[in-house]
Amino acid sequence: MIRRNVMFGHVAVGVAAVAVAASAVPAGASTGHGRLRPVVERLTGPGGSPGALAQVDGRHGRHVATSGVADIRTGAPVDPRSCFRIGSLTKPFTATVVLQLVGEGWIELDAPVERYLPGVVRGADNDGREITVRQLLQHTSGLPDVLDYLSPLDILNDPLRHWDARELVDIALPHPREFTPGKGWGYSNTNYLLAGMIIEKVTGHSYGHEIKRRVIVPLGLHDTFVPTDAPGIPGPHPRGYVRPESDLVDITRLNPTVAGAAGGMISSASDLDRFLAALLRGRLLKPPQLREMLHARPTGRASGSEYGLGLQWLPAGDRPGCPHGFWGHDGDMLGFSVRTGATVDGRQATVMVNLNPGGGPSLDEAMDDALPTALCGPAR
Repeated sequence: MIRRNVMFGHVAVGVAAVAVAASAVPAGASTGHGRLRPVVERLTGPGGSPGALAQVDGRHGRHVATSGVADIRTGAPVDPRSCFRIGSLTKPFTATVVLQLVGEGWIELDAPVERYLPGVVRGADNDGREITVRQLLQHTSGLPDVLDYLSPLDILNDPLRHWDARELVDIALPHPREFTPGKGWGYSNTNYLLAGMIIEKVTGHSYGHEIKRRVIVPLGLHDTFVPTDAPGIPGPHPRGYVRPESDLVDITRLNPTVAGAAGGMISSASDLDRFLAALLRGRLLKPPQLREMLHARPTGRASGSEYGLGLQWLPAGDRPGCPHGFWGHDGDMLGFSVRTGATVDGRQATVMVNLNPGGGPSLDEAMDDALPTALCGPAR
């Protein structure tokens, strides 16, 4: 949820020792995947993150590589079984639940938000009577992004504070919309805070309860949590860092309600790969709803990406392993930056670093290259 383009200075952490102990590798995994070692070493090189993890799952098994440290105080290496905050990778989970409710007849994709949240979307020229549920999930609503008006420094000053979704939405809505609903594309975390509120209104349960009941439990995602107000990260995990000025600041303990249904979840590389594989194979959505999710529109970004309903399609350029691109999502949260993707032929990959924001251009460039390299191979 936390954007990487928030400037928090430049980090110079030069830890690039690949550290994977055989005893710590998940069952059935290999540390010998040569393509992953340069990926994680680059992520922890000059100007990089304290620690990094990359994992690929597919027909030929699981390959994991880690680099650097999970804790700058103790020097402990990154555990390949690590859990971490996944930021906006929460959005595919939220979108999946909304689309399940569409398939069950509880929600209509093209109904106005006003039907489910009467009177909530008001302010400036924002109006829930003019915005549909589909436009929330596809970021075509034009609603201003709460993160344009909520500084990371405000969160750092009181990291354990509870935030209500309505409170966060109300920070954004007094500001003018970015474009007329349906007439553009613009990434906005406000959209998914509202989607979480719709889930709660329709089901009578929190969005986290529904994600657990409908996704986490059926798939056996034992490392995946919607932690509500709990500030810790269960299981083995790296510390999460930001760099507001010249020194790294530990932001591991954080109340994730500041991100909510737009970015509050915790997971692991293994669980994220399993979730995305199950989603694309039709285990979570009926065929009509999966088609809706994968019906993507151009974002206008230089990458050539397109956005569906909670999933992004990315071209892989001239990488031989992904001639048709891949599906996935980014996840940025204070302390962590994560990328997950999957090909239609059954490969999944996840990359994680434990610094965000504060890495500067070199880490941003390395992260942009890390997932397609891990999943599809190096560019020719």
